Amino acid sequence: MRQGLIIKNTGNNSWVRFPDGAVEMCKIRGNFRLKGIKSTNPVVVGDWVEVDSSNFITEIRDRKNCLVRRSTNLSRQIHIIAANIDIALLVVTLKKPAVSTVFIDRFIASAEAFGVPVALVFNKIDLLENADFEYLDTIINLYKSIGYECLKCSATGSMANARLAHANDVGIENVKKLINGKTALLSGNSGVGKSTIINALSQNEVARTAQISEYHQKGMHTTTFSEIFCVDNQTFIIDTPGIKGFGTVDMQENEVGHFFREIFAASKHCRYPSCTHRNEPNCAVIQAISDKKIAQSRYQSYLSILEDVKQGKYR
Repeated sequence: MRQGLIIKNTGNNSWVRFPDGAVEMCKIRGNFRLKGIKSTNPVVVGDWVEVDSSNFITEIRDRKNCLVRRSTNLSRQIHIIAANIDIALLVVTLKKPAVSTVFIDRFIASAEAFGVPVALVFNKIDLLENADFEYLDTIINLYKSIGYECLKCSATGSMANARLAHANDVGIENVKKLINGKTALLSGNSGVGKSTIINALSQNEVARTAQISEYHQKGMHTTTFSEIFCVDNQTFIIDTPGIKGFGTVDMQENEVGHFFREIFAASKHCRYPSCTHRNEPNCAVIQAISDKKIAQSRYQSYLSILEDVKQGKYR
C-alpha cells in the first residue's frame, strides 16, 4: 500500500503524485461512493490517499480542511473544490472582469466556515486609471482592517504585448513569498488571471490562458477541473475552474455572522444572544454600521447570505 497526493481528478480517474515524484493514474473502486460521502466528488485534489498494488484508491486520509461550494446541478449536494489547503488566494480584478464585493464576501465566509485561511490578490492593476486606484485602495483598506492580507499584482503572461510590458509581473514575488512552503489554492471569477499567475510563479507555461471576451467583458473557462502544480518540492498551487457565483453551504441562520469577523466581534455586545442583526432592538452590529465601524457592503453581503439560508437554497 502506498500513500500519495491527488494532483488532478476527472471523474473516476485520479492522478496521484507519490513521495518519489512519480505520478500515476489511479481509479476509485466501485463501492467507494457508498461510504457516506455526500459530495458530488468523493476524492478531490489535495487529498492524501492510500493506493493498492493495482492502482486503486482504497482510502482517503483525514482532511485538515476543505473548500466547499454548492453543486450547480444538485442543490442538496456539495461540491468540494479542494482539500488540505494552507491558504486560499482569491484573485480579484476591478476591470476585465469587474469582481463584486458580494462575491468576495461569499468566498471569504465559506472559507471561514471550513477553516481555510484567505488572502486577496488584486490582479491586473496595469489596467487601472488614477480614480480606479483610489477605489482599489479603499477596498484593500477595508479588507486589511478586517484582518485579511491583500496583495497588488499584475501578472501579464506573455511580454509580447508592449502596452503591458512595463508591468513586468508586478507583485508576483510578493505572492511567491506568501505561498512559499505551502499548498495554496487559487480561485476567482473566470478571466481574472489565475492561470497567468500560476505560469508567472512557476516560470513555465503550465496552465492554459485565454483572452477576455470583449463583448461580455468576461473570461472564458480555460481550466475545467482543479489541478495541482508544483512550484518546488514544498510549494504547491491548486488551480481551480473559474466560478461565476459562490453558493454557501451548511450554514444556519444564527451561524452566518460567525463567518464575518467584524460582525461577529460586534455581536458580542448585542442585547439578545440570538440577534440576527436585522431590526432587533439594541443591536450592536447595526450601531457599528451607523458608526461606520462596519462597512455597508459587508453588511449587505451578510444579509444576502441570510436570505439564502432562510429560503433553504444551500441546505
